[in-house]
Amino acid sequence: MMGMLHFLSGAPVHDLVQAYGLWVVFVLITIESMGVPVPGETALVSASLYAGSTHGIEIASIIAVAALAAVIGDNIGYLIGRTIGFNLLVRHGRHVRLHEPRLKVGQYLFLLHGGKIVFFGRFVAFLRAFAALLAGANQMEWRRFMVMNTLGGVCWASVFGLGAYTFGQSITRLAAPVGLSLLVAGLVLAVIGLMFFRHHEKQLQLRAEIAFPGPLALKVRPNAQAIRPTS
Repeated sequence: MMGMLHFLSGAPVHDLVQAYGLWVVFVLITIESMGVPVPGETALVSASLYAGSTHGIEIASIIAVAALAAVIGDNIGYLIGRTIGFNLLVRHGRHVRLHEPRLKVGQYLFLLHGGKIVFFGRFVAFLRAFAALLAGANQMEWRRFMVMNTLGGVCWASVFGLGAYTFGQSITRLAAPVGLSLLVAGLVLAVIGLMFFRHHEKQLQLRAEIAFPGPLALKVRPNAQAIRPTS
């Protein structure tokens, strides 16, 4: 596995796309969506540029494969997070100050905002690799995850695939600053969220306990009353 990842990261992605076609797009995006930081988006853009310049691949096929890979990879990442990730957090989270009340807050926040994180995370470099893992580890409902994951994957593949196919190399010059801006915006929001959490931690823990009563290991169904904002 490590040898394959070294090969994929060491060779120019556009050369791999030209040599192996849609398989490279599928493999890279699937692996990235599982939580491994490989250039999945670069593969999508490279394949779309190749299709636009040579018409050797149908752009509709590229978008379909990219969206399918995103959905499959995210679901694998979700499953890993929901089983292995969740169990690790419950057993060892206290060693990094993630004790049970804070873990419940994480589940509570994903109950409220998980759909937005999964959808918009597809467009942000860091979150694209880890949003599914976080959703699984925070026990986000699978059906809701699946809907937002599918919408995000289709929109992401369509925007970047059609953009590169239509506008050619100019989209690659635009993608870097846009991606950086989204990453910076995500980091700023994360800092604001952390400050908000610290200021309202006790209140959030109380709401989370109402939503998820009892030990986390029981994986009880959330109390719908608890997700209604209080005055």
